[in-house]
Amino acid sequence: MGERAAAGGGKWVDVAPERLPRWLENFATRHGPYREEGLTLIAADGATAAWQTPPGAGPAETMAELIRLAQEPRRLGLLLARKGAVAVGVVAGTELVASKVDTHYVQGRTAAGGWSQQRFARRRDNQAKAAAADGAGIVGRILLPEVRAMAALVTGGDRNAVDAVLASPQMKPLLAIRAERFLDVPEPRHAVLVSAIAGARAVSVLVREP
Repeated sequence: MGERAAAGGGKWVDVAPERLPRWLENFATRHGPYREEGLTLIAADGATAAWQTPPGAGPAETMAELIRLAQEPRRLGLLLARKGAVAVGVVAGTELVASKVDTHYVQGRTAAGGWSQQRFARRRDNQAKAAAADGAGIVGRILLPEVRAMAALVTGGDRNAVDAVLASPQMKPLLAIRAERFLDVPEPRHAVLVSAIAGARAVSVLVREP
């Protein structure tokens, strides 16, 4: 799945739960036999792979536990937001079982100066607030009724937009299960929401090679 550079060297790799056994085989082929220290693999050539449990999977102390937990079906909430677009969904296992996507016009930035710039800024701020309020309404209808059954809430898009949607006091139950993972996604649409399921379920591993 996706790869991204890691601070301090190495790279983060997202692995689908179903591909974990094959990934471990390939790691051994590339780097030689490895030993396990908790969720960290240390290969014969000095390469390491440090694993994190996916959102909602619970703690694991060994790779066998990690694989088992990652592959168990979980119910997750998804909230993706950017500017005036929001996509909300409930995922059961690998399936999107409930969803809603909405767009709300938010004016882009303007290069105008003086009073004109201030007027545009106020208008844009009001539009952004209205978009966040609409997004919160959707979250309230789709996610809040499911919160007790969800293992985690995974968010993505633009952090400010997501935080604005979750800012009201009624969102506290969702904040309590919000995962640290934040998905880098384009403007939320239904297809983007569906593709985000893989990112929400993936197991992240920090790989450092000698």
